[in-house]
Amino acid sequence: MKGAYIHIPFCEHICYYCDFNKVFIKNQPVDDYLDALEKEIAQSGSHPNLKTIYIGGGTPTALDTQQFNRLLNIVKKYLLNESIIEYTIEANPENITPEKLYLMKESGVTRLSIGVQTFQDEILESIGRLHHPDDAAKAVGEAKKAGFENISIDLMFGLPNQTEDMLIASIQEALKLQTEHISIYSLQIEPKTIFFNRMKKGKLTLPGQELEAKMFEILIRTLEEKGFNHYEISNFAKPGFESRHNSLYWQNEPYYGFGAGSHGYIYGQRVVNSGPINKYIQRVNNRGHACTATHQVSITEAIEEEMFLGLRMKQGVNKRHFYEKFGRPLNSLYNRTIKDLKQKGLLYEDEDRLALTHEGLFLGNDVFSSFLLG
Repeated sequence: MKGAYIHIPFCEHICYYCDFNKVFIKNQPVDDYLDALEKEIAQSGSHPNLKTIYIGGGTPTALDTQQFNRLLNIVKKYLLNESIIEYTIEANPENITPEKLYLMKESGVTRLSIGVQTFQDEILESIGRLHHPDDAAKAVGEAKKAGFENISIDLMFGLPNQTEDMLIASIQEALKLQTEHISIYSLQIEPKTIFFNRMKKGKLTLPGQELEAKMFEILIRTLEEKGFNHYEISNFAKPGFESRHNSLYWQNEPYYGFGAGSHGYIYGQRVVNSGPINKYIQRVNNRGHACTATHQVSITEAIEEEMFLGLRMKQGVNKRHFYEKFGRPLNSLYNRTIKDLKQKGLLYEDEDRLALTHEGLFLGNDVFSSFLLG
């Protein structure tokens, strides 16, 4: 296996847009969850060829210091080895402490992903975030002081009542922090979120598609001018600091998923763990794993996923790699589709690869759906 994702489903507060598997941490069985997580990871066997580890959530740093230390020790005991090239933990500015930074550094964590989202207090409050802009700057500063040299921050655009000027101001504040990586996501309204319920009641004011596209254009231009490589639709990095773990997903490589509601891709199978925390704990204790569903990926599905995921990256889909993986030339399957998308100016092709054009970045979902074989 190439990567391992570990899910920590606890938060100090539930953001209004978030649809990830998470719960408010107060009165939750956190210690029982860590017991089950250790048992699940231990039962999965040894992993000498593991390349990346990513702990996400929820909010891993919402754990108290003792629980957080235990989590790190579990990873160190069962997963950490000399083959690891990247070890990332997600964090929120308000619960990054010097103690937790020290523990992460001592435990071999190499990369932090900090959820900032925006640098306007009024927007942060309107999306349900607990921190303030100064907290984000302080968290990045403390992380650098602790010795972290690979820090990513998350930003969002298309937020309620967010203007173009607000976005530009957020980008400028983000650049002042001099982090090595910036992930930028447009707001997606998902079912079972507070924003979804507000939208149904007509109480959510969002920028229109035209303004959202303009915001994305501003983001791309500004960050590229500042030396960031736009290596994936939503991700920008200084050279050499591209996310190795997330690149596994986009390259359709195998990875383990540990924890409640996590997903894995193992031996050609998509694997899904039980989401509710108590059910996850019960399943692990009774069976040694929490898997509730598996799906054997067909050749057709694997080819489609190769295109959807690979085209998210600036380098696109490598034709030789595609042939080696599937035994068929890419163009023999998609010749008409490629020709049509090139004529529309959405796709670029040369001898080695197929990739989105600049215009294609803005219509990615339309391009991806064109590669369905069914």
